[in-house]
Amino acid sequence: MSDESSKTNLPALVSQVGELVLAGSLEHAEEVFSKAADEHGDYAVAQVLTELPPQVTALHLSGFDGGKTSLATMLVPPKAWADSLAFIAATWPDNLIEDDPERIAENLFNHVHGVVYAQDDEERRNELLEAASATDHGATVFAILWSLAPKEILEVAGEILSKGRYVSGQTSADSDIVPLAVDLAKATEDGWERSLLELFPEFRHSAEMAEIELPDDPDEESEFMQRSTRDLLLRLRKQVPSVRSMPRRSPRRSLGSDIFS
Repeated sequence: MSDESSKTNLPALVSQVGELVLAGSLEHAEEVFSKAADEHGDYAVAQVLTELPPQVTALHLSGFDGGKTSLATMLVPPKAWADSLAFIAATWPDNLIEDDPERIAENLFNHVHGVVYAQDDEERRNELLEAASATDHGATVFAILWSLAPKEILEVAGEILSKGRYVSGQTSADSDIVPLAVDLAKATEDGWERSLLELFPEFRHSAEMAEIELPDDPDEESEFMQRSTRDLLLRLRKQVPSVRSMPRRSPRRSLGSDIFS
């Protein structure tokens, strides 16, 4: 942190925020962040988020999307966010994966979009995208988002293949997901490739996808293997690390399953 006093306060801040999040008091946790930022600067918030267990950060950030203001969303360090994504699936109610997978995927998009574009800072955006997509669970997260618009994603994949960094991102249909895909590809070619292969696991690299044509009707079966949104959500759920040694969340405000316990 910026001074000796703030360094001394770090363990207490981490403990306080962690307890509030586990109790479901996300707004109060944000108030603690705000006070820390006022007293010690934004770096203090980033330090607390670095020290928090990633499952606690996931629980906190999942309560905010692009429509809600959050200091944590704006200031979470790239690695801390990437680590927290390993636990994001633990915040989802079990029945929604089966009953409404698209709703979960759209909420996940709001979460990712809210963090990546919280600041108008291209360098930070690239660092966030690179860190998040460098892991197996991160590749699955992005594949879940792409599964909401697979036809458009394939179109932009072909354009990226032919134009590289000069890609325009124009596709046959408007989709909020395409600009994120383009920015991921620009930030990290490896991360972009891994996310594509999560969605289309039969291929070894994106160049093999150049001639794919998906049916216009999403209910029509494709000749190419494509993981569905539901399958990818379940796949991410299975990637959640075990955290049985961590403290149990308060039962007063259940935000998902008991994978955290």
